[in-house]
Amino acid sequence: MSVGRGGFVLTVLVAWMLVASCGAGGGDAGAFEDRAREVAARWQGSADDRAWRGGFVALEVLNPQGWARVGDVPAWVNRSAHNGVWKLDVELPTDTPPGADVRWPDGKVSRVPLVSAATAYAEFGRPAPLTEDECPAKGCRPLRVIGARLGRVPVETSRGTVRVPAWVFTVAGVEKAKVHVAVDPSAVTARPERVPGKFEEVPAYDLVAGEPKKLLLRYGYGACETVHGARVYETDQVVVVDVDKRNARTAQVCLDILKMATTTVTLARPLGDRLVLDSEAGLPVLRGLNRH
Repeated sequence: MSVGRGGFVLTVLVAWMLVASCGAGGGDAGAFEDRAREVAARWQGSADDRAWRGGFVALEVLNPQGWARVGDVPAWVNRSAHNGVWKLDVELPTDTPPGADVRWPDGKVSRVPLVSAATAYAEFGRPAPLTEDECPAKGCRPLRVIGARLGRVPVETSRGTVRVPAWVFTVAGVEKAKVHVAVDPSAVTARPERVPGKFEEVPAYDLVAGEPKKLLLRYGYGACETVHGARVYETDQVVVVDVDKRNARTAQVCLDILKMATTTVTLARPLGDRLVLDSEAGLPVLRGLNRH
């Protein structure tokens, strides 16, 4: 993660069940540093770290990818697709195409294996596990696939947005094309899991333009919590952040209400290519995304 002349701002959005998380942040600076040191040590040099920085870690569900962004899809199209009402009116190639290059934002290139059009069709042509509307009584119609070509679609990854190979299927009578990412699943690494045993908060981070040595944190806190500032722990490879939230001494019931506020953390030196980690979840922040 690099920073330009403008630097960055780190926005932290936290949503959770407040009754369960009041006081989750803790006020002990020593405890935070111990936890941050543990998080940093666990992450630095780990398989997750290597994959996040140099592999293919998707930050969104690759498939089903959905429909190409050209106008709205009629309700019957989504209903038919959900129920697996597909029909092949063309012979799809079963041969696996040669691997393709993926160019990352930093200029590096990776070669990834692909799946055939027939394999992609077999994957999305099945009915969804749960079907709410019956077919054809509720208005489903067969989705007739009449063509397929290999194209590219943007995908959000831990290394930024990249354009990856995808099968683009033409469906008769539908303006949009059906898209299915063609990258073989063997080339994709699953997103890392949160540190076990920590509070069940769901952090969501967003980095936008700002100053090189400052993190602007926007965070959530509970109706019965007070905030005593942000905390940061730095190493040469990562920056671990936390907001000191404490349960207020009050007789009132903690309502399930999320309040929002901002605070600033000043780093000892510019972030550079260091990753920012959340002290509770033990996971990296996301740039420009709120997908968890």
